[in-house]
Amino acid sequence: MSNASMTAQAMRRAVAAGTLTAEAAVRAALERIAEREPVIHAWQCIDADGAIAAARALDAHGRAGLLGGVPIGVKDIIATADLPTRYGSPIYEGFRPAVDAHCVTAACATGAVVIGKTVTTEFAYFTPGPTANPCNPAHTPGGSSSGSAAAVADGMVPIAFGTQTAGSLIRPASFCGVFAIKPGFGSVSLEGVKAFSPSLDTLGWFARSADDLELMRCAMEQTVFAPLQPLEPRALRLGVCRTDEWPAADAGGAAAFEEALKKAGTAGIQLRDIALPAEMAGLVEAQKTVMAFEAARSLAPECRDHRERLSAALVALLETGRACGDDSYRGALDQAASGRRQLPALMHDVDALLVPAAPGEAPAGLGATGDPVFNRIWTLLGVPCVNVPGLRGPQGLPIGMQLIGHVRQERQLLAVASSFHRVLTAN
Repeated sequence: MSNASMTAQAMRRAVAAGTLTAEAAVRAALERIAEREPVIHAWQCIDADGAIAAARALDAHGRAGLLGGVPIGVKDIIATADLPTRYGSPIYEGFRPAVDAHCVTAACATGAVVIGKTVTTEFAYFTPGPTANPCNPAHTPGGSSSGSAAAVADGMVPIAFGTQTAGSLIRPASFCGVFAIKPGFGSVSLEGVKAFSPSLDTLGWFARSADDLELMRCAMEQTVFAPLQPLEPRALRLGVCRTDEWPAADAGGAAAFEEALKKAGTAGIQLRDIALPAEMAGLVEAQKTVMAFEAARSLAPECRDHRERLSAALVALLETGRACGDDSYRGALDQAASGRRQLPALMHDVDALLVPAAPGEAPAGLGATGDPVFNRIWTLLGVPCVNVPGLRGPQGLPIGMQLIGHVRQERQLLAVASSFHRVLTAN
């Protein structure tokens, strides 16, 4: 099995069994990157020597661990002491944080090997970097976690960290045809992650299987060596929620959603239509208000000292946030709190909500990253979300399905995602 198709679970088992060394796994990742990076441009920087040295140390000490020998990518708004952290902006060219972010420390403590930093949009907003979609390089991979999504989709690494403030994990996962999890708000430490909107920012990761998402979740929860419990297949009860944003779906996206429902019905999944109450209709605008207001404060030093080096789109957002009054901001937070209180009753007899992940296939061109319209509500509500790949649109590009889980039930949501993926990919 080549590194391009090997999952993190298979890789760690092979390293633990002695049939694969961590160094061989890392060298295979570096070879894949050397082959494909001139087309995909997923990486901001690579530390080949450091990665090989770390892998050799793992092999020498015989330490497998939860992530033993697995090469990973780290989105370049996440601090790394041994690698530059540029935040997608020329303002921070060559910047070296003093310490690693918590997530990097936790991953490496369980045996992961950091290959390098993946491309992000400017401060994880909308102005894209050079990354192309591995499924068709003429199309965007989505953003802001563009490099991480593309690196996993192209087989460069089996897992990569990303973040989401609006739709920056689920949307690129849908566009690139990989799994991604946005955990519930506050369930994973953001220490060492550049703040954009602290009420919304969430750390997550991409992988090529639900089991690999679970592997990293366990690594984030515990930095000790421990048995990993596999995700169990299960019968499913899904709430079908198109949301008020359904008109934003294009023809291909709408057709893929209906195909997913048909496959689910054929597989015997219990489906129940769920409509969000009228009081939740303004949550998309509330998310935009919170994001703009908080970004204006998080990036105030950069805007004050380096305004001319910021993109016009980011400056416009920061100006909108500065002009937003406290009453509007507090009102948006109150809307979010009200939505969180109502959601458990809506989901009380389903395992997860099935909602669109993106309007459709990845748009053509690299000048924009696509619309996060189907992600904003769920980020604002702070619930766990997973993109499940498996379907294709009219141009042959991936279209994912988004599953929304119960608060603090990430493992259960991943079990649902694993079972649902088998349904989506069944003939």
